[in-house]
Amino acid sequence: MPRLSEVIAALESLWPAERAESWDAVGTVAGDPDQQVTRVLFAVDPVQEIVDEAVKLGADLLVTHHPLYLRGTTTVAATHFKGRVVHTLIKNDIALHVAHTNADTADPGVSDALAGALDLRVTGPLVPDPTDPEGRRGLGRLCALDHPMTVREFAARAAERLPATAQGIRVAGDPEALVRTVAVSGGSGDSLFDHVRAAGVDAFLTADLRHHPVSEARAHSPLALLDAAHWATEWPWCELAASQLDEISDRHGWDLRVHVSKTVTDPWTAHAASATSDPLGAPN
Repeated sequence: MPRLSEVIAALESLWPAERAESWDAVGTVAGDPDQQVTRVLFAVDPVQEIVDEAVKLGADLLVTHHPLYLRGTTTVAATHFKGRVVHTLIKNDIALHVAHTNADTADPGVSDALAGALDLRVTGPLVPDPTDPEGRRGLGRLCALDHPMTVREFAARAAERLPATAQGIRVAGDPEALVRTVAVSGGSGDSLFDHVRAAGVDAFLTADLRHHPVSEARAHSPLALLDAAHWATEWPWCELAASQLDEISDRHGWDLRVHVSKTVTDPWTAHAASATSDPLGAPN
């Protein structure tokens, strides 16, 4: 059985901490380097229900995409929800490790997993990492479809292939326009519009798109925009990351059991559709 320090070294080889953004908080949050690890759980969010799932599973290590403490803290008292997470982890000898922006830009990374879930062929990074001599790492991915489809059909594919959420998939653009090339970015992506326009793709799928950036993007080009739930665009990475750790475990001869949480931690829990599907009021 590997020690935590050995498993963390393996994770750091996949997502080196030095490749995280300067504002980010990645790496090991809790855990004894000498403790043995037999079971690992991957999830997007280090929230209480995920930690409780790790306890029930008997996991020794929880790996999440989102940080627990992004801006630091002055207390880990259990009277606060993040403090309660820390207390639960320590009481049950569960380590927590975070791979966030260092996993976003990895090769393969978060957007590769998103593209894979949508059956897209990756052709390169949307925003290349200037420190990568091979030009494969970077933020977001440029992709091609094997066969053109309409925006409507592509949105339906995304709704079918990504984990179900209350939001589903929102679309801005002509639903009958043809899509041949796509940019994708797991998580919040409306800061990338300049790169997307420069790439000349037909559609951009990401999350957390806001009113004004979308209005401006649509005014500049016929680009179709697809807005999925933040959690849904990043969850496929958990399966990719788990398979990567499985491969390392097999290579080292570790008896490591790796799991992916299917608990939906998207904060939105319900959606009430408008009375008509046409915003101008035409009958359904």
